[in-house]
Amino acid sequence: MRGSGVLLKVLGLVLCQAAASRAQANITSMLAPQANRVMVLGEWEERWQENRIGFHQPVVHKMLESNIDKVLAGRTGVRFFFPLCGKAVDMKWLADQGHSVVGVEISEMAVKQFFEENNMTYSEEPVPAIPGAKVFKSSEKNISLYQCDLYNFSSSIGGQFGAIWDRGSLVAINPKDREKYAALIISLMAKDCRYLLDTLLYNPELYPGPPFFVPDAQVQSLFGKSCDIELLQSVDALTDRHRGWGLDFLTENVHLITPKSV
Repeated sequence: MRGSGVLLKVLGLVLCQAAASRAQANITSMLAPQANRVMVLGEWEERWQENRIGFHQPVVHKMLESNIDKVLAGRTGVRFFFPLCGKAVDMKWLADQGHSVVGVEISEMAVKQFFEENNMTYSEEPVPAIPGAKVFKSSEKNISLYQCDLYNFSSSIGGQFGAIWDRGSLVAINPKDREKYAALIISLMAKDCRYLLDTLLYNPELYPGPPFFVPDAQVQSLFGKSCDIELLQSVDALTDRHRGWGLDFLTENVHLITPKSV
């Protein structure tokens, strides 16, 4: 009987591994149309220089507003991290509520515009641990924005965070870098971190990106081993602008990602 039990365990393990392999193959197939798409940092800086920033929203993002209570979970004075922050007005909105904000952005123009457009004075200083990087700090609010390559940022520089708002970041990085990106984000999460992630679903054969297509299965693949993932909202986000890209559907999903309890 004991031998048959071992055999069943081995069979179960083989079936699990086969299912995992099929799932990964399915993700790879879905991502194939955009797999080799690459944008270098200079291209993003050019977009800011030329004011081609259709991704910027002049108002607080509705997905953040509608889910902020789930992110805060009753906490006050939360440290928020904004990867690829641009000049998101969401940062001031949170700082006005007494939270602190740390952002990372490659474009110095975007960082300066954030402070200037919100009538904030700021200081500017080098970041010794990152050659060529600068950190811009608000004089009035608890906001610090690092102008550098995101992958040069780390918890040894900025610490860990109680919350992360990822809108236009995972969907903007090169698809081949997603594992590296996820590892960085996980390393920045404090034990009580609540990570709000905004992703887009559409037919990647119709549009090359960015923003890129990120299926739910890949969110699970990237974060599921160390985090719990809850889909909070899924909405039809198709507009005439997206139809102009050639898309026939666009779904916006918002996930809440939290570290698993040890």
